[in-house]
Amino acid sequence: MASLGELMPYVGMIKDPDLREKVRSILEEQKVLLTGQSFSLEWSPGGRSHHHAYPGGLLQHTIATVRLALALCDVVEQVYKAEVNRDVVLAAAILHDVMKAPCYAEREDGTYMLSPLGERLDHVTLAVAELARRGFPMEVLHAVAAHHAEHGPIMPRTLEALVVHIADLADSKLNGEVLRAARFLLREATGQEPAKLSYEHAFGLVMAKARGGWEGVRKYAEEAGLVKRAEEGGQEREAMGNTSLST
Repeated sequence: MASLGELMPYVGMIKDPDLREKVRSILEEQKVLLTGQSFSLEWSPGGRSHHHAYPGGLLQHTIATVRLALALCDVVEQVYKAEVNRDVVLAAAILHDVMKAPCYAEREDGTYMLSPLGERLDHVTLAVAELARRGFPMEVLHAVAAHHAEHGPIMPRTLEALVVHIADLADSKLNGEVLRAARFLLREATGQEPAKLSYEHAFGLVMAKARGGWEGVRKYAEEAGLVKRAEEGGQEREAMGNTSLST
């Protein structure tokens, strides 16, 4: 599971000391000023169902988004010979989903739903409000507000906001499509599907299919404990049959 310590070196890459300290403060405090509510970044999912929907998914998605955003900055500068404010990109990429943590709550079965706060304010609105209260510059506020582009309150209107949007979309799509494919492979190969699937198992299933075909998927699923082995299923059905006959 990703840790906050893995994200902090990217905070250190922000050159402006005031902006760097503002970003660091949010990550270390993990508190909503509006309500006084505390939250855990390290245990939060990055989504409720479509992508990174598991403990630690938020930090993992954030780290991936930051790394993709920095790679896009290289493209902008080295290929297109344009200028991009890396401080703004770093701050916005690090904080774009930070308020998902207090907006989600875990159900008893391990799936996720909106928290009472999340039912009143979406994570983008809450993030912009929280960053504004902390005195973040307008360029960062805009990049955070625009990271969902046409699916959010405003389209990206700066290069920095566009970079953050594309990086966020790319990682969300990558993770979401792998999780979706892994669930499909499990259903097709075994007729079973666990309620929750980690990214390790999702990527493992996709690689198992590429290397060993459907038999590779079945073998991986059984060895990883994702499904019951065929003989176990047969024993259960036999036991149920015996119980039915004896009643």
